[in-house]
This record gives sequence, structure tokens and C-alpha cells, in this order.
Amino acid sequence: MAAAPLLIRDAAIVTGDGSVHHRASLVVRGDRIAAVGATGALEARFPDAERVEGAGRAVLPGFANVHTHLPMTLARGIYEDLSPPHRPPFEGGLSRVPLPALASAERQVMALLGVVEAIRSGTTALLEDNAGLDDYAGALADSGLRLLLCERAWDRARAGIGQSGPFELDPRLADEGLERIAKLHARWDGHAGGRVRVGLAAWAPDMCSPALLHRLRDLQGRLDCPATIHLNQIWGEVAAVREHRGVLPTEYLAREGFLSPRLIAAHCRCMAPEEERLLGTAGAAVSFNSAIAARRGLSPRVHDLETAGCLIAMGSDNMAEDMVEVVRTGMFMERVRRQDGNRPTPEEALTWATRNGYRAIGAPDGGRLAEGAKADLIVIDLRRAHLVPALRVASCFVHQGQPGDVEAVMVDGRWLMRDGRLQTLDEPAIVAEADRIARRAWRGLFAGRPDLTPPPGFDLET
Repeated sequence: MAAAPLLIRDAAIVTGDGSVHHRASLVVRGDRIAAVGATGALEARFPDAERVEGAGRAVLPGFANVHTHLPMTLARGIYEDLSPPHRPPFEGGLSRVPLPALASAERQVMALLGVVEAIRSGTTALLEDNAGLDDYAGALADSGLRLLLCERAWDRARAGIGQSGPFELDPRLADEGLERIAKLHARWDGHAGGRVRVGLAAWAPDMCSPALLHRLRDLQGRLDCPATIHLNQIWGEVAAVREHRGVLPTEYLAREGFLSPRLIAAHCRCMAPEEERLLGTAGAAVSFNSAIAARRGLSPRVHDLETAGCLIAMGSDNMAEDMVEVVRTGMFMERVRRQDGNRPTPEEALTWATRNGYRAIGAPDGGRLAEGAKADLIVIDLRRAHLVPALRVASCFVHQGQPGDVEAVMVDGRWLMRDGRLQTLDEPAIVAEADRIARRAWRGLFAGRPDLTPPPGFDLET
């Protein structure tokens, strides 16, 4: 017997298409939104629906985080202040301190720590880009989030992104990456009624040979899946691609046929105008990872990318999963860059992080609140001092909102969080175990590597 519909009544419904229905209701039936409209009319139409009080609250589409690396919560408080240089000489990699090694079970715990934060900040869909995703794919699936899992491949040995020097080709790395992608796709694509999908990731242009890019594009076609890549992330990457290929990174991808409307290019913050035009002509999506961009002291030209034809979405990238911070930081950074105190609008920033993000990951029936759309939504408590008076709900939440304002999260019509309590994860156990793992890993790294200097303020006590 099918579950009864659920009716959230007398809330502000922020649809995601620029409109807001005040003191209205929304009905969920199964995994879809059945109706949005006046409370009286919907209560008469769905008399058997479970009522959920929405007075003093807003219902929004959930956030789609289209670029993150969940186990990198391990580096929280450390890597944010260890950015690579923006001018030569370039060191390679994104930090001068290596990440401590973790066992598979430990990586899973750190990934789940990120999931806890993601859900608490209103994320309903997430693209995870990493190598070895099978270590924690099952745990992510069990969380209830909508997922696009992008297993990573590369074939440059003994180097990191932005590393100067020759491209040392290792075909074995390419073969292993392609095999991981194929296995993950066979095991997880379409899992949980289609809530879990599998794509592929090329690590970065300076980490992938032309042959590997061609093999990945062919595999993408056979698997019929999205692809992602770190693109123009740091200036060292631009220099390395110029050194190896004689062109700019986006020109290199275009030359090798890797650009497409099903590509999500992450970062795009060290990009020449001709590259923006190439990416836009291809119809690719761009993940505007605003919070990490601000921490790195770099920013993409979002308006130029959008004008060129790119679909702008948003991601949190490393160390943090707070999409409330991502949306606000993105709007602020782009206003500063444009020297425009009015654009982008809060509504535009929300669109990047909701509807556009869902489109980018290949789920166009999500990221909006309309009849027939996926029931992926969040409920915001507007009765907080910093949100009163919420006369313009979208503007108020983008400018002043906090993750703690997110009261409930739903994916496919299922509550992942309700009344501020996670429903699918043991939050206290995850937080405690992640703290133990991270402290042990970092203290072990610095104890075993006297050549490394801990960052200021690091707690070395056991």
C-alpha cells in the first residue's frame, strides 16, 4: 500500500524559478512533488495527506554540490591556509604538507563526517570526485543523498597538479583508473532506484596525457555518463600545460575532444578569455567553488563564463561541505569582482546552487519545486533573529542564513533530517570517531616527518 501524501502547509514556497508563494502549501507523493498552491485548495484536494506545519518556515529546493572530496574533511583547519603560490616558481600540489594516509574504513568515516555537514547545510545532491570511491560508496548511498560518484583517472607519475618539470607517463596508472571507473559503474550506477549514478573524472589537464583523455571520452560515451575535471585551478597548472602541450589548459582539452555539454569543469579561475569562450561554446558546466576560491585568493569570471554559454553551478571542494556559505560567498565574490552591488542577485545565486546544479549532474527534474519534480527539498526556520523580518525570503536567506536554520532535508520524498535530527546517520558516533581518526593521523604524520613544520597553533598533544 502506497504511503499517504505529505502536505507542508502555510509555508513560504521558494520554487527555484524566481517566484515565491507566501503562506502556501506543497504536497509530496512518493518521490515527487504532487502540487504547489493555496493551502485550502490543496487540503481539500488531498484530504488524507499527513500535515506538516510550515508556518514561520520556508521550503526551498535542496542544494546540489557539484564538486567535493568528502574525505578531505581530514585536512580541515590545515589546508585552508597552505595555498600554493600564484606566481613562479610553482611547487606543484595544493599544499606543501602531505595528507596523512588512512585505511579504507577511516576514509569512510571522514567521508561520512562530510555528509553530516552536507545534510545539515541543506545539501540534497552531491558530486563526489575521488580515487578509490568504492571504499565508501555504500556508506554514501545509505545516507540517502542523491549522488553522482566520479571515479578519477590520471597517468602522470610522481607529480601533482601544477608541478613543473617533464610529464612522466605511466600507462599503468591510466589502466588502473579506467578499470576502477568501469567497476564502480557496473556496481553502483542506478543503485537505490536511480538515486546513485556513476560518472568519471579526469584529474586535471596537466595530469592526463592526450591518449588518456581520448580513452576517457570513449568510455564516457560507452557508459553514457557525465564527466568532470579540475580545470584552470591554479596558475601552476596553466604553466605546466603550456610546458607540456604548448597551449592553455582549455585549449588542450578542446584539441583532444574532451569538452562537451556533459562535462563539469571545476574551478576555472585562472582562465584566459579565449578559454572561457571555448568552454561556453562546448556548453560545459562550471562548478563555481566560491568558498575555497576565496580561501585561495582566486576567483573565476563567473559572469563572463555564463555569458559565453557555460552553465554555472556550485561546489564546496575541500575541507567544508557548507553550501549556505558557498552560495553567499559566491554572490559576494562576484559582486566584488564586477564592482556591482546589485548583481548577481540572491535569486541568481540560488539558481546556480540548486536548479543549475541538478542540470549539471544530469538530474533536470530536481532543483526546483514544481508539480512532477523530484521531492528534493529543505525546510528553513525563518523565526530566527537574523532572518526576521523575512519579507524577501530568498534574499534574506542568502544574505543572512546559517546552516543551523535548516530544519529538515528531504530526498526522493524521504526525510534525511527532520526537526533538526539526522534520520539516516548516527551523527554523534561519526563525529567522535572522525575526531579520533584525524587527530591520530596528523600527529602521526608530524611525529614521523621531522622535516615537516606543523602549521601555527597545531595541537601536538596526545
